[in-house]
Amino acid sequence: MGRRSAAPSKGDLRERALLDAAEELLAHTSLENLTVEAIAQKAGISRGSLYFYFGNKHEVLAALVERTMRTIRAHADATTRDDSVPPVVAMERAVRATEEVWRDHGTVMRAAVDYSALHPVVGAAWDETVERFALTMTQVLRNAGIPDGDGPDSASELASALCWMTERTFYRAACAAHGDLGRASTTISEIWRRVMTG
Repeated sequence: MGRRSAAPSKGDLRERALLDAAEELLAHTSLENLTVEAIAQKAGISRGSLYFYFGNKHEVLAALVERTMRTIRAHADATTRDDSVPPVVAMERAVRATEEVWRDHGTVMRAAVDYSALHPVVGAAWDETVERFALTMTQVLRNAGIPDGDGPDSASELASALCWMTERTFYRAACAAHGDLGRASTTISEIWRRVMTG
């Protein structure tokens, strides 16, 4: 019986190359000026091959958003699975992980916010990733003793509002000429902490 390879397939490598190329190009080009030809050329494949993976550049950005947010969710999920981690520590780890993603992939994150209202595919990807993160953080708030329910002060409603506040605060810091993501992270953590500790 042969061993299965854990190596990525040729298709996986091509898709990764397309996403890497798009992220690199977005650092210097707006989404309006970004073309599928430029993405394909940067990735070293034909334009026709790009269409095998993505229907247009907005689908490329949506996939970039999903790939980038996966890192944040992985950190948050790992934190909530460990019951020995105090809720405030779990929250701080999640906020720091989010800061790291904004630091490492700010181009993608800013583009996602900028274009989410204009392009339904991008908007749906962004909304889904923030709301999925909010589901994880709902558990952190529950662990801190905040009850869930239907009211505006429930763990799920607070987590959703706080996650959208987190997104907007990091976005503003990332867009500012001398934006300080570390300072934004500290402020965000303090707001979460005050909600969690009353």
